[in-house]
Amino acid sequence: MKKKRITIRQATPGMVAGEDVYTYNNQLIISEGTVLTDKIITRLKFYSISDFTIFLEESKKTVVNETSQSQIIRESAEFKQFSSDFMESLQDFKGELNKISSDDNKIDISGLLDHTTNILSNSRNGIHVFDMLHCMREYDDLTYVHSVNVALIANVFGHWLKLSEKDIDILTLCGLLHDIGKLTLPPEIINKNNRLTDSEFTTVKTHTLEGYQILKNKDIDLRIKYAALMHHERCDGSGYPNGFHGPQIDSFAKIIAICDVYDAMTSARVYRPALCPFDAISIFEAEGLQKFDPHYIMTFLQEIVQSYVGKRVRLSDRTVGEIRMINKNSLSKPIVQTANGFIDLSKEHDLFIEAVL
Repeated sequence: MKKKRITIRQATPGMVAGEDVYTYNNQLIISEGTVLTDKIITRLKFYSISDFTIFLEESKKTVVNETSQSQIIRESAEFKQFSSDFMESLQDFKGELNKISSDDNKIDISGLLDHTTNILSNSRNGIHVFDMLHCMREYDDLTYVHSVNVALIANVFGHWLKLSEKDIDILTLCGLLHDIGKLTLPPEIINKNNRLTDSEFTTVKTHTLEGYQILKNKDIDLRIKYAALMHHERCDGSGYPNGFHGPQIDSFAKIIAICDVYDAMTSARVYRPALCPFDAISIFEAEGLQKFDPHYIMTFLQEIVQSYVGKRVRLSDRTVGEIRMINKNSLSKPIVQTANGFIDLSKEHDLFIEAVL
């Protein structure tokens, strides 16, 4: 059978994989001959697969036209203000982060916090912050943008966890500085548009140790240093750099790990589009409950899904509706009201939310 190489953006259900597809560290995701489904395509996106081969005879083409509520938000005055504040703070933050990584000067804690304070000052609440970030997801993220995003998400998360204002400030700083070690790595690796080689992935994993080295002698809260070191550790011991298990991982590092993964999944990259938030929630439910602290991950997911009640969504069969109620036992499968009535997605195994509009 003839084969054709396609990008992940061209993948549609019904296509048949023409090769084994592996993660960047060479773990098998799907085997040759696998029939693609929406869930499998989401999984490929999650693992940052940029392109792969299909059997040509099985391919299909789907064209979707939609009028997005997100586009209306993007054209609003408040989003333009949020975006302006974000980009203004980002430019200053870049200079400060580079300065921290390259010299031994004292870290300006108040100055760093100002970057998030300026952005959050015009936000009504945590849900509003996520609305604004969701509408910016079409932009490709660099290390700096990702760090600010994680800090904003961590700030909101800290309020959900009912932390003290002092601890929320520390948690926000953890988000801002968690990836500072990446600034020491070769830019051609950090900005690579496709799968990393084994040696490149080994290099990328050193950013946690490099970040800790940069911060270890700074006069800052120890939790900020641990967040840089441990935000890729996982409670089941599958993370890096030390393979720590739950009790060995700092609590703020556990929180930043969730914010880091959520932002990475729901942000665009040059090699893949942003995942729908409900795809991310589904992946967390399926694969994350053992990897992340149960209290933190469940609090995060429950608050996230509540923020989408009342939002317009498109289902995988192209039906458009509004989320009306959350299923506590299946957070990624809420009850959606459409023109033809209510659909309980927890009872529809082949139907799920494809996009938030």
